[in-house]
Amino acid sequence: MFALIQSAGWPVWPLLLVSIVAVALIIERGVTLRRSRIVPDGLLDKVLSDLRQKGATSEMANRVAAHSPLGRVLAAGLRNVSSSREVMKEAIEETGRAVAHELERFLNTLGTIASIAPLMGLFGTIVGMIDIFAAQGAATTNPQQLAQGISTALYATGLGLMIAIPSIIFWRHYRAVVDGFVVDMEQQAIKLVEVVHGDRRP
Repeated sequence: MFALIQSAGWPVWPLLLVSIVAVALIIERGVTLRRSRIVPDGLLDKVLSDLRQKGATSEMANRVAAHSPLGRVLAAGLRNVSSSREVMKEAIEETGRAVAHELERFLNTLGTIASIAPLMGLFGTIVGMIDIFAAQGAATTNPQQLAQGISTALYATGLGLMIAIPSIIFWRHYRAVVDGFVVDMEQQAIKLVEVVHGDRRP
């Protein structure tokens, strides 16, 4: 591996750094964006059961908020149970926007890497082409410099694409996952509002 990097030249080093960041972000988002952690099953049913038995208390809202991102959204509604339907929905929507923003954490960085990796590879290709032309003298050719230029151009282009393709795949996948979580949280929050205000049976 070190020999490959050495033969590819210095333009590959920034690409390697970017690839490490991309892999770290992909793993971090994969661990964080799990349904059991974001939208756990049965939480709304438990909240509705506690609400019927004990009513909405500050201690209950705090406990639900600490449970998960969905819990934070539901807790915003619980803290405004005695308010009007509109106020309760507004509180839930404000918290929901904040939660959605947190779920999208690092996705812009991953998308940026997916966009710039091919450009960084192209830059390495240009550097390699410059070395190739520099190897062509008026009377002689430097074979070593020529081979180095070709290696730099090819390795940089290939590595840039190898970074960009999985990065954009995971970026789009995680965006879809977050969108699904947001829709799920919205539906459960609406159900809570409707149950509290008597529009739906628990």
